[in-house]
Amino acid sequence: MASIALDRGDVIVGVDTHKDQHVAVAIDGVGGLIDEPTFIDANNGGYAELLAWARSLGKVHVFAVEGCGSYGMGLARFLRRHGHLPVEVSRPPRAGARRMSGKSDAIDAEHAARTALAGVGVVTPKLADGQVEAIRLVKIARDTAVKAHTTAMITLKAVLVTADQDLRDQLEPLSDFKLVTACSALEASGDLADPAVAMRHTLGSLARRWFDLHAEIKTHSKHLKALTRAAAPELLDAFGVGVDIAAQMLITAGDNADRVRSETAFAKMCGVAPIPTGSGKTSGRHRLNRGGNRQANAALYRAVIVRMRWHESTIAYVERRTTDGLSKKEIIRCLIGRVSAGGPSWLVRRERRGTASMSCHWMACLSWSPSPLVGPRDRHERPAPQRAEQ
Repeated sequence: MASIALDRGDVIVGVDTHKDQHVAVAIDGVGGLIDEPTFIDANNGGYAELLAWARSLGKVHVFAVEGCGSYGMGLARFLRRHGHLPVEVSRPPRAGARRMSGKSDAIDAEHAARTALAGVGVVTPKLADGQVEAIRLVKIARDTAVKAHTTAMITLKAVLVTADQDLRDQLEPLSDFKLVTACSALEASGDLADPAVAMRHTLGSLARRWFDLHAEIKTHSKHLKALTRAAAPELLDAFGVGVDIAAQMLITAGDNADRVRSETAFAKMCGVAPIPTGSGKTSGRHRLNRGGNRQANAALYRAVIVRMRWHESTIAYVERRTTDGLSKKEIIRCLIGRVSAGGPSWLVRRERRGTASMSCHWMACLSWSPSPLVGPRDRHERPAPQRAEQ
């Protein structure tokens, strides 16, 4: 989106999004401000008002919207329905632009418009209107239930520590499942003003909550597995990839996976693209990017750890690279790089309104197997570090 191709007749609209109200600022194709900032309600009426205002200023080139995955999702959907493809921009860095230019909703909206004009840091937002969006929502329900499930067990054990000694001696030696089973059967009749009765009431309540959440997690897991297998059956068939990892990879790519234009772009999105760390006389080695989608990064890490423990080809690869002088951390980095960007593309087949469509996405095929017999190292493997003599 180079500004040299635009003129003063083109309009670029930047939008700072919030829960109840959005703020929009318009600039022309050479960066001049047009009109005053406009404030709209975050609903369909407000979106229609924004669109009419933008069109009244001239030929709308693009809408640059902050937070298309949260507060800006409704606006992005509305614009797509009315023939405009919005782009998503990041919020200004706090230590940089905000400190120098100040902070207000209008300033943030202007920053979004100028970012779109420069064409730097602009991405295609996720459509969030298909199978992957359904997977994301079910995964949210499952993840929060898992967290509450764990909290219930931890709280139960913490409360049990303060129980009278006879009850502690009876319950503490039990395994987790036997413990919650026994606590759920505790008799709590009597006056709750009595600490002993209150203790049995609390333990029983926490145990029953644990069972309820356990059943809820099983239901969510069943739905998540069915949705994930329907969206990408090849991914679940890969070694070391379960429902949780496959679902997270799909969520990271989005329904419109073609927005990720290359393997390296996907690697950067997952925070596994190598970053140069050399300076002066240093060796010029690389480190991993600590940005990106951390949930996707963690999913790739879990897949690699499973394969290092159980996958024969990966085990042989680890042994060979250890002989080359790499540490375990360095080997894991090599494997994550291979998994995220080193394999062939995989196809996600989706059914939309009865029409089959193929969406090609260049991410790693997690069924890739590192061969222990390869000769020259490929571009995804770093050579063994040259260690200085002592």
